[in-house]
Amino acid sequence: MTGARHLTDDLWWHVYPLGAVGAPIRDGGDREVVHRLPRLLPWVERAAELGFTGLQLGPVFDSSTHGYDTVDHDRVDPRLGDVDDLVDLIARAHALGMRVMLDGVFNHVGAEHPLYRRALAEGPGSDAARLFRIDWDAAGGPRAASFEGHESLVALNHDEPAVADLVTGVMNRWLDAGADAWRLDAAYAVPAEFWARVLPRVRTAHPDVTVIGEVIHGDYVDVVTRSGMDGVTQYELWKAIWSSIGDANLFELAWALDRHTGFVEHFRPMTFVGNHDVTRIATRVGDRGAMVALAVLMTVGGSPSVYYGDEDAYRGAKTERLGGDDEVRPPLPDSPADLSALGAWMVETTRTLVGLRRRHPWLADARTAVLELANERMVYRSTSADGTRSLDVTLDLTQDPAVTVTGGAEPLHLSR
Repeated sequence: MTGARHLTDDLWWHVYPLGAVGAPIRDGGDREVVHRLPRLLPWVERAAELGFTGLQLGPVFDSSTHGYDTVDHDRVDPRLGDVDDLVDLIARAHALGMRVMLDGVFNHVGAEHPLYRRALAEGPGSDAARLFRIDWDAAGGPRAASFEGHESLVALNHDEPAVADLVTGVMNRWLDAGADAWRLDAAYAVPAEFWARVLPRVRTAHPDVTVIGEVIHGDYVDVVTRSGMDGVTQYELWKAIWSSIGDANLFELAWALDRHTGFVEHFRPMTFVGNHDVTRIATRVGDRGAMVALAVLMTVGGSPSVYYGDEDAYRGAKTERLGGDDEVRPPLPDSPADLSALGAWMVETTRTLVGLRRRHPWLADARTAVLELANERMVYRSTSADGTRSLDVTLDLTQDPAVTVTGGAEPLHLSR
């Protein structure tokens, strides 16, 4: 990665806290503090035992419903607990050797955010009003720009210096409290120049911070270059992995891996096969396909992120309806010991592949080239950036899908 900052080789375990701890999502109630965050402690310990080196938290700040409609960036959502609960969780992760990533929702705020309510109350000349893009002459009364048409998500005015001050302050205060990294939600909706103003100020105070932007499509390299982020979410590879496996068309994956190598030469993408917004990988491609997908994730360049439950082959479909995210954001049992044994095979597969990745940290910046290709069979080689080390990976999607990795101390063969 030409000119890139030093980055750690993070292997993230990604959890959506509100769902995982069983908090009420659409009915926030009376906002009484309920200490649910400690329920995550045994799961973080399990993630560390599986070999993960990072804890990626979904939204934890006070919000009206699902966490992405923030009403106070400086307060932990009372459905999760309080600041002490979050600081304790961060400290436990650190003690286990895991860095912690927080989810920063800085494109928009919830419509109940006090600054937005004050803007409406005080009118267009107020300091609060400058923080938002509001059409004061709209039919039916003032109307703010929103995120993708959701009127409950009010877009911030990223041309306003006070918004940059607000975001910089929030990022630095939680890094001061112990966080190590930020995921920037909906970063694709925010001008890259805004991040270019904010991130140098954050790095001045916290030079080791890692910042990943949620970018679904577009010119990834250009976004990273202009924004100053360390990387973006690699949705192109995500789609190619599940689509190629499901359709038994590895030509699509080959095309995506060629693109992916081009990205890795410029920055380190966050790679994934599941997250809080998409149908689970085992639902899309079945158990055997999920095994193959995880193998790809762990043997190509990037910072892999495994979504909670995928290490147990959880099922869950994302649908476009009220409550359509619930299946992919389920509550976890009180402890890993309460899990069904049905997913034990995937737990061991995860342990094996994370272990492989830990033994070959150079894979974070690996370049990948396809050596053999057919619809249901592919061989690719991932080579270190300096060209001195490599692994060959064979994906076989025929009657008994399997993965073979050679080039390390001993060959690895996975089947289901």
